[in-house]
Amino acid sequence: MRTALVIGTGLIGTSAALALAGRGVVVHLADHDPEQARTAAALGAGTDEAPEGTVDLAIVASPPAHVAEVLADAMRRGVARGYLDVASVKGGPRRALEALGLDLSSYIGTHPMSGREKSGPLAATGDLFEGRPWVLTPTRDTDTEVLNLALELVSHCRAVPVVMDADAHDRAVALVSHMPHLVSSMVAARLENAEEAAVRLCGQGIRDVTRIAASDPRMWIDILSANPGPVADLLTDVAGDLEETVRALRALQSADEAKRLEGTSGIEDVLRRGNAGQVRVPGKHGAAPRVYEVVAVLIDDQPGQLARIFADAGRAGVNVEDVRIEHATGQQAGLVQLMVEPKAATVLSAALRERGWAIRQ
Repeated sequence: MRTALVIGTGLIGTSAALALAGRGVVVHLADHDPEQARTAAALGAGTDEAPEGTVDLAIVASPPAHVAEVLADAMRRGVARGYLDVASVKGGPRRALEALGLDLSSYIGTHPMSGREKSGPLAATGDLFEGRPWVLTPTRDTDTEVLNLALELVSHCRAVPVVMDADAHDRAVALVSHMPHLVSSMVAARLENAEEAAVRLCGQGIRDVTRIAASDPRMWIDILSANPGPVADLLTDVAGDLEETVRALRALQSADEAKRLEGTSGIEDVLRRGNAGQVRVPGKHGAAPRVYEVVAVLIDDQPGQLARIFADAGRAGVNVEDVRIEHATGQQAGLVQLMVEPKAATVLSAALRERGWAIRQ
């Protein structure tokens, strides 16, 4: 691939453009808002000038509701040898293109499984997709050349290609992305009118659960409008679990011991099923989840503290597999949780203590 046209210069489109431009591909940028395309160009994602001839690959990064329309326009104009979109749903755009009577041999649906709570070109990074799955949904009509162009794009973005059927993809993302987002928003909505004294008690758990609720509602309306059925089916199942859990909690309030035992059993069931589902979430680099030991270090909220901890861990010969930070309420301090291999935890704790760090047991 030598040339590409990115149509839609939001977070995903600009991030892909930055990755391609960084690998020497000549990238042309287009957007319904010319100012957004100019911003992406200023960031080094390419040029906002129209290509003079046919490019190798056109990448449509428009909202799901407009993907088919934008793709159809580009295909009718013959702007590229191959076309793909990066929308978060795949079945709908494909069926819309089929209904328009377009030849889909030059098209492949794709979906990079990566993103951020922020949107727009200023939130874009060239490494946004690194190590993340990038779903490809070819049909029997998709030309091998177009599939290869898509695989080259995925390679340039350092993502991991995953081939799926379009409708199977939509059911999968409803489960692992769309439904969880709505549940996160529902939990966060409980905080809107909560008393300030209660909100000030928020810890890492509520931050983890509500983090994705900070995303742009307009973007999510587009996404959910394109995949409502599978999401509604999953929320029906969640609603059933909620009803059972509510009944179990009410039973725990009963003066009848048998009912309390029944309530305990119901709560235990949902918690154990949660355990069983959570262990299936892939771990680091998409591998099977690993069990790490946590070394918790108390730090002051001052410049350079994290760099010092990582440097001291490096001097001890310990690789930090993951890290979390829990900020203390009302204090300029926090707790850094360093996840390491179990055999390295004792070594790291001793080394950090020796260098003056306070370790919480």
